[in-house]
Amino acid sequence: MADNVYDAIVIGSGISGGWAAKELTEKGLKTIMLERGRNVEHVKDYHANKDTWEYEHRGGRTKQMEADYPVLRRDYPLNERNLDFWVNEKESPYTEVKRFDWYRGYHVGGRSLMWGRQSYRFSDLDFEANVKDGHGTDWPIRYADIAPWYSYAERWAGISGNRDGLDVLPDGDFMPAMPFNVVEKDLAERLKKEYGGQRHFIMGRTANITQPHHGRVNCQYQNQCWLGCNFGAYFSTQSSTLPPAMATGNLTLRPFSIVTKIIYDKDTQKAKGVEIVDAETNQTYEFFAKVIFVCASAFNSTWVLMNSATDVWEGGLGSSSGELGHNAMDHHFRLGAGGRVEGYEDKYIFGRRPTGLYVPRFQNVPGDTKQRDYVRGFGYQGAASRGRWSGEVAEMSVGGDWKDAMCEPGDWSIGFTAFGEILPYHENRIYLDKDNKDKWGLPLLAMDMEIKDNENKMRPDMKEEMKEMLESIGVKDVYTYDNTYYMGQGIHEMGTARMGTDPKNSVLNKHNQVWDAKNVFVTDGAAMTSAACVNPSLTYMALTARAVDFAVQELKKGNL
Repeated sequence: MADNVYDAIVIGSGISGGWAAKELTEKGLKTIMLERGRNVEHVKDYHANKDTWEYEHRGGRTKQMEADYPVLRRDYPLNERNLDFWVNEKESPYTEVKRFDWYRGYHVGGRSLMWGRQSYRFSDLDFEANVKDGHGTDWPIRYADIAPWYSYAERWAGISGNRDGLDVLPDGDFMPAMPFNVVEKDLAERLKKEYGGQRHFIMGRTANITQPHHGRVNCQYQNQCWLGCNFGAYFSTQSSTLPPAMATGNLTLRPFSIVTKIIYDKDTQKAKGVEIVDAETNQTYEFFAKVIFVCASAFNSTWVLMNSATDVWEGGLGSSSGELGHNAMDHHFRLGAGGRVEGYEDKYIFGRRPTGLYVPRFQNVPGDTKQRDYVRGFGYQGAASRGRWSGEVAEMSVGGDWKDAMCEPGDWSIGFTAFGEILPYHENRIYLDKDNKDKWGLPLLAMDMEIKDNENKMRPDMKEEMKEMLESIGVKDVYTYDNTYYMGQGIHEMGTARMGTDPKNSVLNKHNQVWDAKNVFVTDGAAMTSAACVNPSLTYMALTARAVDFAVQELKKGNL
């Protein structure tokens, strides 16, 4: 086999790319995984090995960092401790037609090293929503099609959680859940009673293992996941999918490889390889394979498609339907409610649990009797805790009295943030900005999207419903908040190369194949037909494993 010829090419090494590499190599395919950024080695290159006081600025941010990272500075990710896990914005800018906060990780493992790890299944309520309320296009699959692959992904990744028996949020193959604290346990029982079993506080289902698993050590409750876990306790490419892929001897990992286009063969109507530019040398190379998995994260995967086969389709490979780049989605949030809990002054919390409470969607579902002026719905993430970390008045956060107060446990509080579904609007789109280029002379992505009437009508409910719930179960001094949301802040980019039932209105078929090139598969967030209101990464894992299984069968039949 020539140095540049493989059975399969995987573009990207994050959650989806890592899964594709694992599945392809374990099925015997010689595979090259192309990552545009640097390598990050498990443990060796993590930041949990260094204590806060060892950093010049104690892990905070500086004015220079804010100048160098004008997007990252908009929210919490900008800090000194894991700065190299985030994209160099000067080298890789993008165009904001409308404000879009794009938080990216260009390195081996991608955002699998920094993700929030909340892991939930879509239900048939989600897969059927588009066709029932007329937004977007119909999913080409239903829950029964993907349920076995959810189980497959959960068992390998290691998802901890309870089997809660809720139709709106299907149970999975879980490790034992992390425990409620005493306040959460009592309030969950009160809520269930108050609402007749229609609303629930459940333990957040998280990709943090609670038992040793495939050579990984269970979670140590250090809550430093965002720095890289030395124990491999949370799912990442480095801890979970890359090791078995490398163990097969079938994987070649090539960092610093920016895929510029998929090479399309007009005669066979299939892709035959990819072109890359080496990010360090600027040299161009080509790699060839029978099958290509595009897993560069939603918008970058779409960028690759839009920059490919433009001599055949002006809009790029997969654009024949007119939907490539359209139907961009995220989850809108940054609002919710909280309050103070009395009566547990003799109780405290232990450890730093890396997950919290989850409140499954209860709006516009069977059993919801309220009339709502929006479709779809939202869930909540939150927790109860106890601690006094600063005075409420800035001037009081100094001196001996403040130091004494810091030694006291403080009040119990509970708070929740709501995460709502954004509909798949055709006009919410990304496209190539060919007038502006990045460091390597490649066109930028332009972001042109916003939330609309349905989401704006949903947002008041996202505050008031939780306020009502907390007051009903005895929480005191309940408040609501809304810190304003802009697209991208959920870091759940979805859509732009959606699955569907018809090549006239979708980019991919039910197997994640590009309609216009059947040996090209897209299995990351770009493939999503709708967003639901739950975190989407578990669905990417399941779709990827399912698509690889199909692709290998088709290869064996000679269909690809």
